[in-house]
This record gives sequence, structure tokens and C-alpha cells, in this order.
Amino acid sequence: MSAALTDGAFRSGFVSIVGRPNVGKSTLLNRIIGRKVSIVSDRPQTTRTQVRGVRTTAATQIVFLDTPGVHKPRTLLGERSNDRALTTLAEVDVVCFLIEADASIGPGDRFVAARLAEVDTPVVLAVNKVDVATREQIIDRLAQASAELGELAAYVPVSAVDGNGVDALIGELEVRLPPGPHYYPAGVVSDQPESFLAAELLREQLLAVAREELPHSIAVTTDEVEERETDSGPLLALRVTVRVERDSQKGIVIGRGGAVLKAAGTAARLELEALLGTRVHLETRVKVDPDWQRRPGSLDRLGL
Repeated sequence: MSAALTDGAFRSGFVSIVGRPNVGKSTLLNRIIGRKVSIVSDRPQTTRTQVRGVRTTAATQIVFLDTPGVHKPRTLLGERSNDRALTTLAEVDVVCFLIEADASIGPGDRFVAARLAEVDTPVVLAVNKVDVATREQIIDRLAQASAELGELAAYVPVSAVDGNGVDALIGELEVRLPPGPHYYPAGVVSDQPESFLAAELLREQLLAVAREELPHSIAVTTDEVEERETDSGPLLALRVTVRVERDSQKGIVIGRGGAVLKAAGTAARLELEALLGTRVHLETRVKVDPDWQRRPGSLDRLGL
């Protein structure tokens, strides 16, 4: 245990996980928390909102913010996603900045680093995906980061997939937390309600089967939540709407004979039941909301 954690003071704070799209931010958050709190996809810009995950020990509590990937925006949604990610930088206690071990540092990484240089928040660099990188690549990336990304507080090679180096990363974050309170009770791992989880899990399943042009056009919201008592015990009933931008996309999401939507809904329901420990009924519908990514009113209604 670090000397900073041996003074008897309980330490707590907020850590923002930032980086360009598809570097593994959500996978890392889920690994740290020990369960899924953020959906994962190989599609860039999967995360659209700030997803909070909470890790509590006897000595510390870290509230993690999984932020949208910082990218060159092409829509109003992209602009708002960038703003959401970047505005956290000065408001948290520590920033965890992710880059990839198996790919050279690029313009997107440098753009994030430049924004980090504008705030006084300490930055811990996590060089992710060491499970698919060679030893030489990892060494090169650490050296490149030290030379090109500015002054950072620490450099930690990690694998969000297999957990290698994650304990060391957590240690580097913990020692930079200030003394503070429990922001969440023990046992709480996320502040996301069941309605948010249901919508996100369904979107994750649809992203897995959607064509290349479709992922960013999908938005999912939970419109109604009802807790019911049945002869078989408690049941959580949710009514969920999938929004797309064109009629042709509606057909893709529904699939022949409704097969795609049914399969995605079933997979999302089973995962939600496992996470919540209760039976779930998931009712889904698909709605066309033309160009919702570019319309302020639509984004406001979706909470984006």
C-alpha cells in the first residue's frame, strides 16, 4: 500500500476516463468495477453519456466517469459528445487517459493531450491493450508518450481485457485522491437506473448486428417502467423505443419477420435479468426520427 494511503484518512474522489474512440474506456471501467456498468462495442463512439461506476474499498472510493470518445465531430451529437467528455477534465480529481499499446500515437491522442494540458488535474496515462501488443511495442509506446504527450503523473501498461496492470493503475489513481467522504453507500457500483441499463443493453445488442452505416443512427430510450407482482414473483416490465433516422434503417433493425429485434431484445433481457437479479419483460418498438443526430430538439428529448 502506498504511503499516501497509510495515514488513516479515507480518500475519495472522481476520475474521468478519457481518450479517443475505441481505445477501450468502457471495457476498462467494467474491469475495474467488476461488472458491466457501460456497454461495449467495437464501433467507435459507442458511449454517448457520462456513465458512472463506483469502486469502494475500506480505504477509498473512486467514482469513475466513462466519457464519450473525443473525435472530430460530423454531427451535433458528435459536438455534444465531445463537449461532455472535455468539460469533465477540470472538474474531477484525477484523469485516466487511455491510449493503445499496439498503435502509434496519432492526432486524436495528441488532441486529447492538448486539452489535458489546459487544466491542472493530474493525469495518469494507461497504455491499454498490452494483451495484443509485443514487448517492443509497449516500450515504444511508453517512450513515445513520454516524449509527445506532455507532462503526465504516471504511465501504466494495462490490459482492460485480461486485467493485467489494472491493480497498478488503480493504485496510481488512489494515491492522488484527496481525503473525502463516501459519495455512494457501500455496495453501489453505478448510479444508472434500470431504465438506462435496459436501453443501453438493447443498443449494445443492435450495434453487434447493425451494418456499418447504421450504428450512429440508433438511439434507444426507455419510455415506461413498471414493477409488477405476478404468480411467479416480482417482474420488472419496461417499454423501450429504438429510434433510427430513415425507413430503410427501420427494416434493418427489425429484420426479416422481426428476427433481429427479437434476438437483440432477448439477449438484452437475459443480461438485464442477470444484472438485476429479477425477471424482466422487455417490450420494444422501432420509430423513425429523421436526422435526430443533427436536430437540437431531438437530442434534448433524448438527453444527449
